[in-house]
Amino acid sequence: MSDIRERLKDKKRIVIKIGSSSLQHEQTGNLDYAKLDILVRELCDLRNQGKDVVLVTSGAIAVGKSAVHFGDRPEDNPIAVKQAYAAIGQARLMMTYQKIFAEYNQVAAQILMTKYTIVDNLNRFNARNTFAELFKLGVVPIVNENDTVATHEIEIGDNDTLSAIVASLVDADMLILLSDIDGLYTDDPHNNPDAKYIEVVEKLTDELFEMGKTTTGSDSGTGGMTTKLQAARIASSVGIDMVIANSKDVKNIRRILDGKNIGTLFLANADENFDLPLYVQQMHIR
Repeated sequence: MSDIRERLKDKKRIVIKIGSSSLQHEQTGNLDYAKLDILVRELCDLRNQGKDVVLVTSGAIAVGKSAVHFGDRPEDNPIAVKQAYAAIGQARLMMTYQKIFAEYNQVAAQILMTKYTIVDNLNRFNARNTFAELFKLGVVPIVNENDTVATHEIEIGDNDTLSAIVASLVDADMLILLSDIDGLYTDDPHNNPDAKYIEVVEKLTDELFEMGKTTTGSDSGTGGMTTKLQAARIASSVGIDMVIANSKDVKNIRRILDGKNIGTLFLANADENFDLPLYVQQMHIR
């Protein structure tokens, strides 16, 4: 076990995903600036170690909704309203990230993606080149789905899946999903106190996917354990190790990369026949 975890110290290009509920105060839904500051500081420290870092962040819609104080009033056109929230919130969220990264003498860049970014060959080629140039410049790419234009036909569906797609696109060697749960359990630990924690998954099986019931523990996120297992399938198939860990303490990022036994580790199991664009094209979208 320790040898498996020790090798995580050598990871050079890391994609980190954090969900909406992890960025907000539970009581108000407003951004948790103290937590954001710690998160960015941890990412900047990884950059200072010479590692490439990508942050896949949720939260644009929630931030936009909070900004206009819409509350829970009825929506005549829910999709259009959410896209409007995203337009407001994405700018605010990125502005916040830019300010905090600048405090630690780092530069962040925004990349917004849709399903077509991956399934279209030219779009995928251009996105890969953009990431490569940003890494050369020492910049931290901050990625989100382009909710202002995405519809059910072109959306990726959730940022768990998106983060795995990004990890594959940039040839990462590590993916960390920060969530509201410690890792993978045999059942939902929020509802079943007898659920058993799984430290390491060597190979994804149908049985594991049966355990992946779509629960999040919050009203802000869109992805449950099923989407995290889908992310694990993508990451594992392209040769990337992945960890699901609790976002309550974002310093878990450092602990994971220091080889500590934090979160559930999904071991890479490269499949030379895995076709990412085809997989994304055929994905069941929520």
